[in-house]
Amino acid sequence: MKKEEIRLILNQYGASQKAFFFAISYDFSKFYINTLDTLPKEIKYSMNNTSSIESLNKEDIIKYPISFEEYKERFDILQEYIKNGDTYLANLTFQTKIKTKFNLNDIYEKAQAKHKLKFFDKFVCFSPETFCDIKENKIYTFPIKGTIDASVANAENILLDNIKEKAEHTMVVDLLRNDLSKIASNVSVEHFRYTDIINAGDKKLLHTCSKISGNLTKNWNEKIGDILTSILPAGSVTGCPKKSTINILKELENYNRDFYTGIFGVYENDSLNSAVMIRFIEENKNKEVVFKSGGGITCDSDSFIEYQELLDKIYLAF
Repeated sequence: MKKEEIRLILNQYGASQKAFFFAISYDFSKFYINTLDTLPKEIKYSMNNTSSIESLNKEDIIKYPISFEEYKERFDILQEYIKNGDTYLANLTFQTKIKTKFNLNDIYEKAQAKHKLKFFDKFVCFSPETFCDIKENKIYTFPIKGTIDASVANAENILLDNIKEKAEHTMVVDLLRNDLSKIASNVSVEHFRYTDIINAGDKKLLHTCSKISGNLTKNWNEKIGDILTSILPAGSVTGCPKKSTINILKELENYNRDFYTGIFGVYENDSLNSAVMIRFIEENKNKEVVFKSGGGITCDSDSFIEYQELLDKIYLAF
């Protein structure tokens, strides 16, 4: 089983205390782990950047998304699962064919984002979302759930006061708090529902975030595989209950997420940083370029608003 293989290899690398890079797909079916001193030049990454939120040049990107009618059909089926109690929150995603004059390397070099990765000639992501950070025997995670166009009048108050968005965010925080409790002690929510603004090409998006932390044992580096595989896939890109929601999403999405919504990260200097692979552009086997995006759905979700959010998340952050 790949998950067990990933766990053992990560533990081995961590115990060696050599600096290494890792990327793990959403369903554990694929992974890549290598020491930093032997990392191929075809892999580029940067983490924990302080990105500018100033207005950037609008870059044209042609989108060929799923139709609203087809989206609503999947959305309505998901609502039936919610009514039946099979899921309470599900992060429904789709892939959108796009056309742009930029290649994957151009996008990586130009993108402004907290975390960036170009993985060979397969995909690039420019992610605003940290998965987990570990330093000084303490683990931190920063779930993002809740989005609004920052240009909307009084956007921050609208986002924070929205009942649907609050319920969605609360469920993810509770899920991740429980996830951390599997591998850490004294788990606590240090900061609940604060906002962060990111540049989304020709507009800015406001996200709702939280900060959760827990204590690890001093030899946590020998258990990196145990830690990561116990809390993957990320709650913010699946839903809750996690297991049943994953099965529902597999049925409704009807495509392979692959590395999208998986994680990548680096261990070095007795600390670990990792990011969720969202804002994700991939070149498939047919040389088509696709952008994978989505958002969280609850019983209070509006299908058209959620469809628009899926489209808003398709952008170049230059």
